[in-house]
Amino acid sequence: MDKVVASAAEAVADVPDGASLAVGGFGLSGVPNVLIQALYERGADGLSVVSNNCGAMESGLAVLLAAGRIARVTGSYIGANKEFARQYLTGELEVELIPQGTLAERLRAGGAGIPAFYTPAGVGTQVAEGGLPWRYDGSGGVALASPAKEVREFNGTRYVLERGIRTDYALVRAARGDRHGNLVFNKSARNFNPLAAMAGRVTVAEVEELVEPGALDPDAVHLPGVFVQRVVALTPEQAADKRIERRTVSG
Repeated sequence: MDKVVASAAEAVADVPDGASLAVGGFGLSGVPNVLIQALYERGADGLSVVSNNCGAMESGLAVLLAAGRIARVTGSYIGANKEFARQYLTGELEVELIPQGTLAERLRAGGAGIPAFYTPAGVGTQVAEGGLPWRYDGSGGVALASPAKEVREFNGTRYVLERGIRTDYALVRAARGDRHGNLVFNKSARNFNPLAAMAGRVTVAEVEELVEPGALDPDAVHLPGVFVQRVVALTPEQAADKRIERRTVSG
């Protein structure tokens, strides 16, 4: 039941080239930076990543992206990541863009053993009808486009069929966790981390504060340990390393 491993390097040592990864985080919040850095140092290549966004400010998944280690991204937000946009438009990177709520539910459904579900999001657009550019050919043309999806009507409303997502591994970051893998997330870090953790067949969690079993109030646990296979305890310095994407002030 003790799922704690000695280091991040050990936790990702068996991730092979070409693996699929669900990665938690929302902007710069709750990103498993330590595990991502360990994966970069291990040299894993040709990765297929499922994440809300693909890193920012040269941190998070942007580390792997800049090194050319990511072959495909399934996500919902490019944002201000210029390298992401460059690789996508030049045909170096395959990208499947999904409505944000649909991405969240596809991860949750996959983790819950639900193969597919119907949603109204995307009906009447290329999300359902197909034709979204997944890969460009480098000269402005589309080399690979999304296929059409099944659309059905229920009670007078049209819905598109979306498939649940399962990945080989999941990398997440939690504010607190115990040795059994029970996790608690802080505020916006909870948006995608629990869902990514559910989707992974092998889920690795880096935790800012490791506690003993029984220390967490069961009613406060956001993700039960059944979804987590490995836990990495961060050092105080690693736990305190949190970036701010845009500093704002108010009067």
